[in-house]
Amino acid sequence: MAYVDGFVLAVPAANKEAYRKQAADAAPLFQEFGVRRHVEAWGDDVPDGKVTDFKGAVKATPEEVVVFSWFEYPDRATRDAANEKIMSDPRMKAMGEAMSFDGKRMIYGGFAPILDEGEGGAMGYLDGVLVAVPDDCKADYRSFSAEHAALFKEYGARRVVDAWGDDVPDGKLTDFKGAVKAQAGETVVFSWVEWPSKEARAAAWGKIMADPRMAQLKMPFDGKRVVYGGFAPIFDTGNG
Repeated sequence: MAYVDGFVLAVPAANKEAYRKQAADAAPLFQEFGVRRHVEAWGDDVPDGKVTDFKGAVKATPEEVVVFSWFEYPDRATRDAANEKIMSDPRMKAMGEAMSFDGKRMIYGGFAPILDEGEGGAMGYLDGVLVAVPDDCKADYRSFSAEHAALFKEYGARRVVDAWGDDVPDGKLTDFKGAVKAQAGETVVFSWVEWPSKEARAAAWGKIMADPRMAQLKMPFDGKRVVYGGFAPIFDTGNG
């Protein structure tokens, strides 16, 4: 996996099945355009934050649930070509006219992985994370991510991905930069951790937070602006 399109959106809770069905119906088209894996994950443990959080990122209402989603491509060229097809294909236009959520508040962007650790496999739960990292700390963040990933894998994570913002547009209502209150000279990182189950994730987090090695890791970014939450996959073309 060499390129990621990341998405965060707010979907009315009542439209969960309609949203899942729309994703499933659109998946064959996305695969035709070059998407290797398509994941849609429903907000399950998404806390309110003091400075930033997922709900604020997409201006979610009390009746809405945050969805964390991504496409995996073999490279950016394939992704760019796919986006052109998505915008011009009449089949996609018809699907777009029947969206079960407010597309104007969806945030999206292209990201280049700087870390992809683990063998993957069936995923029953995931942690989704957004971070604003100073551009001059990219190498430090990569080292931090590698040490972080080693701990997560030791305690049961099946895969850890950190992807560096590469094509992250400004939005009129919402965008990734606003989600983490990114400042000039900072880049947004789109990250996730795949777990075999919610129970495995809960058990692992307790051990990770108690591990002295975790306390020794120095964050090369402002931790107060990190956006994070737990999500349950409702559609995953790569699960198996």
